[in-house]
Amino acid sequence: MPLSLRLSIADTLTLGNATCGFMAVYFTTTGILIPHLTGSGESGMARNSAATAVILMLLAAVFDLFDGIVARKLRSSPMGAELDNLSDLISFGLAPAYFVLVYGMVAVDAHQKMSALAAIVVLLAVVLRLARFSCVTMKDGMFQGMPSPFGALTVVSIVLLELPFVPTLLAIIGVAWLMVSRVEYPKPRGVLAVAMLCWIISAMGLLAAWAFDAPGGQLLLQTGCALQIAMAATIPLFATTRKANTFRHNRREARAGSLR
Repeated sequence: MPLSLRLSIADTLTLGNATCGFMAVYFTTTGILIPHLTGSGESGMARNSAATAVILMLLAAVFDLFDGIVARKLRSSPMGAELDNLSDLISFGLAPAYFVLVYGMVAVDAHQKMSALAAIVVLLAVVLRLARFSCVTMKDGMFQGMPSPFGALTVVSIVLLELPFVPTLLAIIGVAWLMVSRVEYPKPRGVLAVAMLCWIISAMGLLAAWAFDAPGGQLLLQTGCALQIAMAATIPLFATTRKANTFRHNRREARAGSLR
């Protein structure tokens, strides 16, 4: 039976997600890569374009957050899940991977081939992450592996910190591993969804301050990027600690039961 092309509200939000991801690639190309290749770029224009590209990825994350909420409240179309995966692949797979690739071409101490490898690793991690999400049933309220929007924003935060190339490369690969890992992450619902939305809006403000060279804008951006990376590192530690404590508790109970 052919599918109807009638889109639900959730589908429209999902297409907004895909559009933002595509435009992030556009600004990365026209504002950073092409000026670098032609020797016509200025640091201000590259900064504005980089900020615009990341803000668009953040906006894509907002669309992704709301399309899930709307889909749960209202009905989504039969192709809603497929649209969501394809849009996430563009915004949180292709766009950040391309951002890493371009970084490797314009950064002073970067290596293009290694940056291309890191970009491929990010892209493939998101592909595998989304494929697993489609076919693996998790317990309610949890994701298995770092969610792709969170992973994408962590990857671009690592790039924007402008650390030496090798630590940057290793951190990016670490994020890619977390996306395909079995570490459990809570789904953004209720208070957590509000907190995530507030964080995204704050990040947009930090990027705007940096783009327009506001006083302290660079420090604010670095602080925001460091906080994003710290959150990405802290959640797996909490999850691992909780799983270890649960395992020890269950083992103690099993031993106590065997002694009765």
